Amino acid sequence: MERRADPPPSSRSGHRGAARRAHRPLGPASAEAIVALVVLVGAVATAWWRLGAVARGTAWAEDGGLFLRERIAHGVDGTLLRPYGGYLHLVPRLVVDLAVHRPIEQYALTVSAASCVVVGVVAAAVFVLSRDVLPGRTMRLLLAAVPVVLPLAPVEIAGNAANLHWYALVLVPWLFAYRARSWWSAAVVAVLALAATLTELQAVVFLPLLALAWWPAPRGAPGRADGTGRSDGAAVRLRALPVTLAAIGGGAAQVVTALTTERASERGYPAPSDVVAGYLLQPVAGLWDRRVAPVGAAVAEHGPWVLVGPALAVLALLVVALVVAPWRARVLLVALAGGSVVVWTAALLANAPADGRWSTLDAVGLAAVGPSRYAAAAGMLLLSAVVLSAALLVDSGAGRVRRTRTGGAAPVLRSALGWCVVALVVATSVTNAAPGASTRSDGPEWAPQVRDAEPSCRADPLRVLEVRTAPWSAQVPCALVLRDR
Repeated sequence: MERRADPPPSSRSGHRGAARRAHRPLGPASAEAIVALVVLVGAVATAWWRLGAVARGTAWAEDGGLFLRERIAHGVDGTLLRPYGGYLHLVPRLVVDLAVHRPIEQYALTVSAASCVVVGVVAAAVFVLSRDVLPGRTMRLLLAAVPVVLPLAPVEIAGNAANLHWYALVLVPWLFAYRARSWWSAAVVAVLALAATLTELQAVVFLPLLALAWWPAPRGAPGRADGTGRSDGAAVRLRALPVTLAAIGGGAAQVVTALTTERASERGYPAPSDVVAGYLLQPVAGLWDRRVAPVGAAVAEHGPWVLVGPALAVLALLVVALVVAPWRARVLLVALAGGSVVVWTAALLANAPADGRWSTLDAVGLAAVGPSRYAAAAGMLLLSAVVLSAALLVDSGAGRVRRTRTGGAAPVLRSALGWCVVALVVATSVTNAAPGASTRSDGPEWAPQVRDAEPSCRADPLRVLEVRTAPWSAQVPCALVLRDR
């Protein structure tokens, strides 16, 4: 029998090397990217599901109104940086432009899907950017989930372009504070920061956090050394330049727009008691019940301690976390919690309809109070602060026990408190997860109206359709309907 010749030693070593490379475990960066992708997909799916079928197919407010009307009249180049309501709306304008390029019958579904994708990007970005403060992935997953699990989100702000600007506020603190590990990551963060600041005026509130991006990393921390392993503090700090330029440039454009553009909304003059009572009744109560009215009825029956008690508990949690957290985490905690109060107060000052005269509501008014869209952004920031506090307590307690072996009772109690808060947040999110009543849950759905109007468009191609939306209507030229037929 003929015997096969053995391969040369160099060939055998080459095969063994290829086999080792094939079975080599993923590096930290690759694993992080894969988890971030899973977060993005999971967040998009969750946001999409929480809307409900009817809401997904219903166009909301400016999506079918001013944004669509101006896009049809002025094109994409004439609308991307076109002011509305006193500021710029870059990302919502991009979403509407994408939807116009797709079959107009699917306009509402496209806007809903694209808006959910934007929220998914926000969640994935928070997951990646928060690792300077929370190295462990488990807590970062919960922190990243905040924009999609917030009970108030599907009521009005989720799944539509008109309210995407609120989600920028939960992302910008992490963008501004992030220490980039490479020039590629610095460029991506700068692009996201520019998009966020050109979408939401109140992002300028977080500009001081840019100092954290320039602050040198502690010795031995990730990102301290460059790709060759040599420490180069100046080069690392310079990676903060792109996000700084993007944030300041976008913020300046918003400020100039706000100063030179007249707002149609009437300014509010809330009393301090209305600001405080409204904050407790809307962003705080909205953390555990998206309907809000049952909480108001409980306040009417049992007194203000129904709200004051949980608010004091949240405040105590934040204080304990501030005591044990590293300085960088403390700054972000203050920014998130303080930003929540600032955003809520600014909403009442800038928009008279946002002030429900919360402090003067009687029992009937409290039992009938509905959720406010102005509470969603403040609620996301507050819930982010709560989750971050719980994560810091868990990490602090576990880290102390590992370092000292025994650790004592205090670290164990801190860790237990953190896990209890995590369990409470998860339970509340699950309770409010299913699709429920919202501003779009009763329609009117977009696609059937466009399909039913097709024969009349063929009879008169110059006709302009009146398509009903929630709560207004859209003017759609028949040319767009026939374009896709």
